[in-house]
Amino acid sequence: MIIRKVGNGLEAAGHSLARRVLGRRRLPLRELRNKVMLGHSALALKRFEDAEVARLADQVALPHARVAVVTATYRRPELLLSAVRSALAQTVPDIAVLVVDDGGGLPELPSDPRLRSCSLRVNTAVLGVVLNIGIRCTRSTYVAFLDDDNEWEPQHLEVAIAALEDGSPDKRPDLVYTALRRSLPDGRVVDVLSTPFDRRRLAREGFVDTNSLVIRRFPGLHFSRIRRPVGIRPREDWELVYRLSRRLQARHVPVPTVRYQINPRSYYTDWTNIQPADKPL
Repeated sequence: MIIRKVGNGLEAAGHSLARRVLGRRRLPLRELRNKVMLGHSALALKRFEDAEVARLADQVALPHARVAVVTATYRRPELLLSAVRSALAQTVPDIAVLVVDDGGGLPELPSDPRLRSCSLRVNTAVLGVVLNIGIRCTRSTYVAFLDDDNEWEPQHLEVAIAALEDGSPDKRPDLVYTALRRSLPDGRVVDVLSTPFDRRRLAREGFVDTNSLVIRRFPGLHFSRIRRPVGIRPREDWELVYRLSRRLQARHVPVPTVRYQINPRSYYTDWTNIQPADKPL
């Protein structure tokens, strides 16, 4: 009996230790699983991406800008127009905005020399590929991303670039992310997501969102091409920042500059059981 109790205790301790280790390594282990189970389509998607970049390069023809804004969209015409207007209203004037339609069709967009749009030949339903095409079809010092169902405050890029250019060149971050004010479609605020950068914590918890990211462009910058259905973790932005922060410096700016809509009909995120804040934020 004593031996059995000791054995059970050791087994429980072993399970507890395993849970702690797995918790600390959640993202790397999940991404390894994704590569094994879902990575088979990535090569074909990379070939599609290359072909679309070659096809669209002349059509897009955006000049070099200080910041390239890439907006991926799919069948959200009214929300897309609001997102694009918030990008064009930035206090940083030297921007180029590229809307990349994932095969769903585009509405008439504002007439602005800083804005271009393009449509992919087919719907990929792979956000990373859509964003990669946008990155590769633009030329800029910095790259930022804005989903078609979200908006920026006018100072978003100004705040982010100030952080990217703060201090001596060898001490400046390579990517920054600002805080998000997250709301339901009816306008009720859920919370403000603002988490200082901690790579160990990022391995366990996805607290960085694509819409808040501004990255100093470098050759080979790309999102994962793995197909990630709703419910698969990590998402593209979580994986990207964790991968880049292995060699690049990341910094959080605790200023809410993103108006993030928690969209129950999102193509990419499951927002079940979300609740608004008890008090105004």
